[in-house]
Amino acid sequence: MAEFLLEIFSEEIPARMQEKASVDLKHLVTDKLTDALLEFGEVNSYVTARRLTLHIDSLVTVQQDISEERRGPRSDAPEKAIEGFIRGAGVSREELVEREDKKGTFLYAIIDQKGRNASEIISEAVPDIIRNFPWAKSQRWGAGSLRWVRPIHNILCILDGIIVQFNLGNIASNNKTYGHQFMAPDEIEVSSFANYRNKLEKAFVVLDRNDRIEKIGNDAEKLARDAGLHMVTDDALLAEVAGLAEYPQVMIGEFDTEFLDVPPEALTSAMRTHQKYFSLKDDNGNLANKFIFVSNMVTNDQGIKIIDGNQRVLRARLSDTKFFWDQDLKTKLEDRIPALNDIIFHAKLGTVGARVKRLTELSGYLAEFINAEVKNVKLAARLSKSDLVTGMVDECPELQGLMGKYFALAEGLDTEVANAIADQYSPKGPSDACPSEPVSVVVALADKIDILTGFFAINEKPTGSKDPFALRRAALGIIRLILENEVRINMEFPIRRSIQLHGMLEVDEDECLSELRNFFWDRLKVYCKDAGISHDIIGAEFDWDFVKLISKAKALQDFLNSDDGENLLAGYKRAANILKAEEKKNATQYQGIVKVELLEMVEEKTLNDVLSNVNRDVQKSMIDEDLVGAMRALSSLRIPIDGFFDKVTVNSEEENVRINRLKLLSNIRTTMNLVVDFSKIEG
Repeated sequence: MAEFLLEIFSEEIPARMQEKASVDLKHLVTDKLTDALLEFGEVNSYVTARRLTLHIDSLVTVQQDISEERRGPRSDAPEKAIEGFIRGAGVSREELVEREDKKGTFLYAIIDQKGRNASEIISEAVPDIIRNFPWAKSQRWGAGSLRWVRPIHNILCILDGIIVQFNLGNIASNNKTYGHQFMAPDEIEVSSFANYRNKLEKAFVVLDRNDRIEKIGNDAEKLARDAGLHMVTDDALLAEVAGLAEYPQVMIGEFDTEFLDVPPEALTSAMRTHQKYFSLKDDNGNLANKFIFVSNMVTNDQGIKIIDGNQRVLRARLSDTKFFWDQDLKTKLEDRIPALNDIIFHAKLGTVGARVKRLTELSGYLAEFINAEVKNVKLAARLSKSDLVTGMVDECPELQGLMGKYFALAEGLDTEVANAIADQYSPKGPSDACPSEPVSVVVALADKIDILTGFFAINEKPTGSKDPFALRRAALGIIRLILENEVRINMEFPIRRSIQLHGMLEVDEDECLSELRNFFWDRLKVYCKDAGISHDIIGAEFDWDFVKLISKAKALQDFLNSDDGENLLAGYKRAANILKAEEKKNATQYQGIVKVELLEMVEEKTLNDVLSNVNRDVQKSMIDEDLVGAMRALSSLRIPIDGFFDKVTVNSEEENVRINRLKLLSNIRTTMNLVVDFSKIEG
């Protein structure tokens, strides 16, 4: 067994591509080795801004010899058939052997294939992997045809310390690498992975991405503590900056307090998005005028010049942000509405201005169901998209909605209106908080309903894994808004109203509603799966009142998880199966009033009496939406049904008694289906 080490050394790999590239390299190399029947031990891949590395601690150096026995035609077969077999097997006529079995005498070719050296296989595999590497984007450089994410400068490839020889364009594989681009750029000769890693560390390269992340996180938290502040948690940014520096040095800087007049999210966005800086807050949660950044250099002046340079760059960036903020404050949100008519929302759905009109109407309609103040709801909806034409949102698009809130507050508008503008896109995902203020709930619902009905109306529905307009997310957002705020509303009505508001579209309202019904049902199943509710329970019955639907599903789940529920479901299915078979055989439906005078046995009389009471109690409970009470009433059927099936023979020899008993089973099915269609529940 030998140690294998591969490093592809290039210009800077974009941070967002590094982690996937590391995983891809590991899979591509190990797949090639597996296909070649080369056994190997532990495999690890590493990535920095300038290198993609793979290490295998043990790899067999030679394939095992393979001996294959291939059966050919009969020995008395036509000569042409035998010659074809010889050519295909790659043997001579003299090397064939004859063997006899029950069907006759056949020719066999014994093919011995000697195992190849691992280095030979690797020398073919690695160039192929590099040429076909699955980068999202790649480029060519110079006069060659090779494509890679950035120009490749060197390829280190050794097996047990010996160079695996191959050429890729004008690059020949070797046993060398290079240290930090500025602090140790000289060539480094490598003999093993331990030697490689140790020399890189001395050359100011931290090879392991996780080590860089840990170092940056720990050093940043210490600097923040020393300054009496707290770093704003940002795991995505931490992972990104770990991919920008091979030898990360964490530093702290500051900016002028005058910039704190700008909304904190705008400052944080400018620092994070454009400069890759971490924000800091004080003990009260207020943004501090300090920031943390990561340098890729160690300097003799303890980073004084680097800090000063970053402070000057940030000052210019924040000056732009403050300029946009000050300029935007000069124009009211209301006065920006006409400009929305110049922005196309979608070629078939019109402008953003037209969408704002729909949202205003739909929000006013929804307000009556959610007990929100209509005046505030309509104002929030009308102003909801105005910040799209501000300099702040043009500079930082991720702040749309939130900046609208700050502009609304600066104008002195009602806090409910301002919050609704900020919350209109929420919840954006499963971990995003759900708005709870009535005005915010209304505007957020209207925004998502308008998106869904519009795109369904123009037949731009999600297909497979493709959902370019995030319609699944919009539907789940609607579900969360309704369920988490316990909004009692029949969603058919606002959806119909929204379809009607898209008056310019020629769409079959009922067909569109039906498609959206199925779409919501699928999303509800996803939501319920996460909540631990079985798919067949939520799939048993749809209701446009989502609160009622989920409440019923939860109550039914709890009921069926009990002994009474489990046994009652079994009894239901037994009754339903008997009925189904008899109704199919006789082409009739056994429904109607059970004749008491035909009930012969105590068990069937008891079941009939209990069924009458349960039917009455269940109907009342369902009207009162007392789902627990309905389940409790159903549970009283368990013993009578068990007793009936233990003692009573349904298919009596007397036809009128048989029919009467089948009607009794039909009453079991009818009574239980008052709650939900139990035939759709697995059990």
